[in-house]
Amino acid sequence: PLPPVPMQGGALPPEEELKATVLQLRETVLQQKETIGSQREAIRELTGKLSRCEGTDGKPAGGPWKKEKGKDTMGDLPRDPAQVIDQLSRTMQTLKDRLESLEHQLRANVSYAALPNDLREMLQRRLGDLERQLLSKVAELEDEKSLLHNETSAHRQKTETALNALLERVSELEKGNSAFKSPDEFKVSLPLRTNYLYGKIKKTLPELYAFTVCLWLRSSASPGIGTPFSYAVPGQANEIVLIEWGNNPIELLINDKVAQLPLFISDGKWHHICITWTTRDGMWEAFQDGEKLGTGENLAPWHPIKPGGVLILGQEQDTVGGRFDATQAFVGEMSQFNIWDRVLKAEDIMNIANCSTNMPGNIIPWVDNNVDVFGGATKWPVETCEERLLDL
Repeated sequence: PLPPVPMQGGALPPEEELKATVLQLRETVLQQKETIGSQREAIRELTGKLSRCEGTDGKPAGGPWKKEKGKDTMGDLPRDPAQVIDQLSRTMQTLKDRLESLEHQLRANVSYAALPNDLREMLQRRLGDLERQLLSKVAELEDEKSLLHNETSAHRQKTETALNALLERVSELEKGNSAFKSPDEFKVSLPLRTNYLYGKIKKTLPELYAFTVCLWLRSSASPGIGTPFSYAVPGQANEIVLIEWGNNPIELLINDKVAQLPLFISDGKWHHICITWTTRDGMWEAFQDGEKLGTGENLAPWHPIKPGGVLILGQEQDTVGGRFDATQAFVGEMSQFNIWDRVLKAEDIMNIANCSTNMPGNIIPWVDNNVDVFGGATKWPVETCEERLLDL
């Protein structure tokens, strides 16, 4: 039957009403075609099953199709045609419901693709705006980061420099295994007059045209304190030697040339000794406790000090690094042995001697990891500079 066409009080012209009726008829015809197709399929399926059932009527009662306890002998469809049609209707309704559910899910999944063009363009514009805002914020953060980096680069460089200095200092302490508060606060003790107690400076001298040697020493040995230090090079065992041997005065030897120094240090007290020399006319100066006590010239003039030799504390070398003589060994203690490659001013020497300044030698500084001891010579913490002054 045709569905009734709603009357709208003559609001639509007859042509529009006729068009609406035709569309409704067309939809009805399509629905009926679909229904007829579905029913035909179901009828074919039912006819096949009925044919199979009819082919089993002549089988014995005890066969596999025997009805037990009132159950259906086919196991798939009831034999009553009314029940078959009813079950078929319910199956078709279930399939229809499932089809509608799938269509609903499909529409939900493709909802964005089905959006109007205007809405999609609006969403794209909105996403573009958000992306531009995000990029702008990232650029601002990068600018702030760069500014912060520039502001802190100097501070970071200072911190890294300080850390590197500390690491180098720690490495030096680890290598030297220093047991002293400061690497220069130690003394070398040579208590016996032997030919095997001595100290050795690890560094060697370059070629020198002038030098200043300063050290603190204490000795009461007699006769003579021995050899506080000696420097020997191949071909010349007496390149630089400071020695007080027997009843002779303290002597400075350079290239086996001798100058007697007016120094008196064998009273068992700490004394600060400095000796300067220059190859120009062989000029030399001798300082004791900051005071210049003597000067002279013509000590190995125009002779440069040869490089690459061995510097020994406490022994006089007859060959490079060896053949010591016990009668020339130093007996006592020494500290702060430093060498410069120039002649220090008298005021600098006075400041070092009275403890008002600390000037490590630029050629040989007095540091723990630069001094090795042998044969029973020992290193000990040294008295402070002020305590050594009180001992004078």
